[in-house]
Amino acid sequence: MKYRCVVSVCAALLVASPFLYAQPSSRSSDPAHEPLVQTVPATELTALLGAGDGAGGPGVVRIDETAFQAGSGLLTFSEFPLGSSNPVYAPGDYGGGATSPNVSFGGFFVGQMLGDATSCPPDAALTGCVIGSADGPLALDPAAPATSIVNDGANPTSPVLSGSPLFNGPIAILFDTDQAGVGLEGGYFDDIGGVAITAFARDGSILGSVANEQAGIEFLGLVTADGGNRIAGLLFSLVGAEAAGFAIDNVRFGSGDQIEPPNPGGPLPGYQPVPAIGGHALILMALLMGLLGFVAIRR
Repeated sequence: MKYRCVVSVCAALLVASPFLYAQPSSRSSDPAHEPLVQTVPATELTALLGAGDGAGGPGVVRIDETAFQAGSGLLTFSEFPLGSSNPVYAPGDYGGGATSPNVSFGGFFVGQMLGDATSCPPDAALTGCVIGSADGPLALDPAAPATSIVNDGANPTSPVLSGSPLFNGPIAILFDTDQAGVGLEGGYFDDIGGVAITAFARDGSILGSVANEQAGIEFLGLVTADGGNRIAGLLFSLVGAEAAGFAIDNVRFGSGDQIEPPNPGGPLPGYQPVPAIGGHALILMALLMGLLGFVAIRR
C-alpha cells in the first residue's frame, strides 16, 4: 500500500515538474527579433519620472519603423524653417488625413522638471534628465526648455529637432488624440542605454519605455501591448550617460489599425503558451524516474 502511495506522489510530481520549473522565453537572445519588453526597469522609471496619477495601462511592446503602415504619420522636421521653436504640426503640415492628430513639441510635461545630481543617474547630463510625475490631463509645460529645428552633421537625414541646450535637452511630444504607437530616430548615440523614450497616457501615467541599444542613429519605437489607442505623449530624455548629445528625427505615429503588431494573429511574445521544461525540471524528472524504478524492484 505504501509503495502505491509513493508511486502516486511521484507520478503527480512528474506531471507537475515542467510547470513548477517553467522558464520565461525571451526573444532578446535571437538576433532576428527586437526585445519585446520594456528595456528600462520600472523601478528606474518610477524614481526618475514618478508613478503618475492613473492606472498605468497594460504596458508597451518595442517595435521597429517597419511596423508603421500606410496612413500613419511621419514628421521629418524639413516641413518648417531652421530655427523654428517648439513646432506645432496640423495634419495638413505632414500630409495627414481628417482623423490624424495635431502634434506639438516642448521640453517636458506639466508636473515634471529637470533633475539634479541627487535625483538623476550618475554621469547623466542634468540638462537632459527629467524627473517628477506628469499631471493629467497631459500638457506641455510652457516654462520647460524649448526645442528647435537645427542642422546636425552627425545625422544623414538632417534637419533634426533638438532640445535646449543644443543636443543636450529633453524633448516632449504631445498628441491631441491618443495613438497606439509612436517611434523616432534618435542619436547620434555614443553610449548604450543612456537615452529612452517614455510613453504617457492622457492622465499623465506612464505606459512604458524603451532605451537605445546601439550607438549611432537608432529607431526607438513602441506600441501599446494590445494595440489600443492610449498614448497621449512621449518624452525623449536621458536615463543614463550620453557623452556627445542627442536629438530626434523622423517621428512616426499611428492608431491601432495603422500599426502592424509584432506577432500578427497570435499572443504577444515573452512567455511560451506551453511551459518550457528547464534544466531543473529535467533533473527532477530523472530523480523521480529512478525512484519509480526502485519502488518497482521492491515490489
